[in-house]
Amino acid sequence: MKVNRRMFLLGSAAATQAFSQSERTVNTAMIGVGNRGSYLLQAVLHQPNAKVVALCDIKPDRLDRAATAAARDNPATTADWRRIIDRNDVEAVFIATPPYLHSEMAIAALKAGKNVYCEKPIGITPEQVRALVEAARHSNKVFVPGQQLRSMKHLVEAVGKIHDGIIGDVIMVKAQRHAPADLAHDGSSGDWYFDMSKGGGYLIEQSVHNLDLCNWAINAHPTRAAGFGGILLYKNDPPGRTIFDCGSITYDYPGGVLMSFTQNVFHPASMPNGGQYVYVYGTKGAADLMQGMMYPREKGARPSVLAEKTQEDQYAHQEAFFDAVVNGTKPPVDIKIGAEAALTAILGTEAMVKQKVVTWSDMGVEI
Repeated sequence: MKVNRRMFLLGSAAATQAFSQSERTVNTAMIGVGNRGSYLLQAVLHQPNAKVVALCDIKPDRLDRAATAAARDNPATTADWRRIIDRNDVEAVFIATPPYLHSEMAIAALKAGKNVYCEKPIGITPEQVRALVEAARHSNKVFVPGQQLRSMKHLVEAVGKIHDGIIGDVIMVKAQRHAPADLAHDGSSGDWYFDMSKGGGYLIEQSVHNLDLCNWAINAHPTRAAGFGGILLYKNDPPGRTIFDCGSITYDYPGGVLMSFTQNVFHPASMPNGGQYVYVYGTKGAADLMQGMMYPREKGARPSVLAEKTQEDQYAHQEAFFDAVVNGTKPPVDIKIGAEAALTAILGTEAMVKQKVVTWSDMGVEI
């Protein structure tokens, strides 16, 4: 009976249309093919629906490497990103440029009728985020921010169980992102990364992933933040540096939930408790999201597995983007999540820079 029904459905007009949609090619262009952009290019080439028709970067060596990597599709190349937006044959655009350009490029692509995958953060100022939110909401195209933790199966399971109450009501989160060294000063991104006006700083450029995971676990965005940061080790290194090398921020969430976040780039690799973690504390226990473990509050109670570690598809987030473009499925991240993640990082950064309590409403962005 099941076989007959399946054969009938496959013969129907609806199934034929769905099949043709899943098989159609999405002409895709890449703006920015540096470190992150090269990874995204490999992800796009991995997708059966995608064809890379154009590449853009202002650095000729990067453009040449990307063109070689995508030689299968024989893409056109350009140093002018506007030429990508102007192409009528481009249906999807991937943006992986320095963060201060994300909002402008994504807005232009959406207004030109393109589907957009935009690397995080979607903006480094409230004004940039606000403008992109408005553009995305006035567009009928798919917009996916690069908050790829939302596509990791073990995190989806772990956060789902927290939302279902496995640790009770969430009351506090402690998280950190520590690294043993600064980004390479002579690396390919060194010409923009250490400039606050271009990269936004570590909290905005890097920790936006971690902060989004905290928002996800709490199921809300913060209402205010206070904190301190500075350049304590890498003073004027590289010369003209304006981004902090460490920071400590406290966020206040609805219902009195607190979150403490620290970041630095001088945590010795041999020292314990380095790297990244997100501890979520509830009225019944606590969860270690990165390790997928749950710890009951009762004395003598044994920890248990919150979510089994599994083999993750490294291109799952990009695959979800193409699935949304081709089949109309709901992507794991939308403009609201991308905006809240970026604004949480901006909120913390402004609190550190201004050395005062900054509220969410101070940023003037309606989500």
